[in-house]
This record gives sequence, structure tokens and C-alpha cells, in this order.
Amino acid sequence: MEISFSNRELDVMAVLWSRGSATVAEVRDQLRDDLAYTTVLTVLQTLERKGHVRHEEQGKAYRYFSLVGRDVAARCALTEIVAKLFGGSSELLLMQLVADRHLSDEALIRAQELLDDRLQASRE
Repeated sequence: MEISFSNRELDVMAVLWSRGSATVAEVRDQLRDDLAYTTVLTVLQTLERKGHVRHEEQGKAYRYFSLVGRDVAARCALTEIVAKLFGGSSELLLMQLVADRHLSDEALIRAQELLDDRLQASRE
């Protein structure tokens, strides 16, 4: 299943992932951009049509819930990034990440441990 989000949709999904569920007004309050209520509603309706969220009536409002986990969305987005920016090469992406000077020593150590675990598992 291919999942992709526009930047605005991703902003809205991030609110749902962090809160678990939210009304249009609650999503609007959590966004950095000052969007009209109707704009946020339209984004949520679009996400619902795509099958990424669902809603339940809550009084006069609708409460929206994510149907797509953050981890699934991240994997799909990463696959798209690798295809578009790195010519399909996960190795080039990994090299870019390792070359990033902003990674702390702790992050590099954790990455090394993950790589060691992955190498060990592939040898078994």
C-alpha cells in the first residue's frame, strides 16, 4: 500500500499521531500555521477520502482518528525519498546520514550498534 502525504496533510497527521485523536478545532490549535477552520476541515476530509483517517461524531463536532501509523507513513516516505533523491540506493542515503556532521557521538554509536546487529543477523 503506497501512502503519501502533502506537507499540509503531514502536519495534520502529526497532530493526530501525537494526540491520538482530535477535532478540527484541536488540530487547528496545534498547527504552527494560522489556518482557517475550513482549510483544516478540508485537509481532514481529503485524508478521510484517501483512507488515512476516520471520524466519529462527538456532539456537534467530529473527532478524527488516524488509520495509518506513523511508522508505516515513515517507511513509505523514506522509500519515496530514496527513490527520488538517491536513485533508489539505500546505501547512498546511509552514506549521507553518516556524513552528516550534526550527528552526535551517541547517535553514531547507536547507529553502529544497529549496523552490527543487522550484520550479525544476516550471517545467521
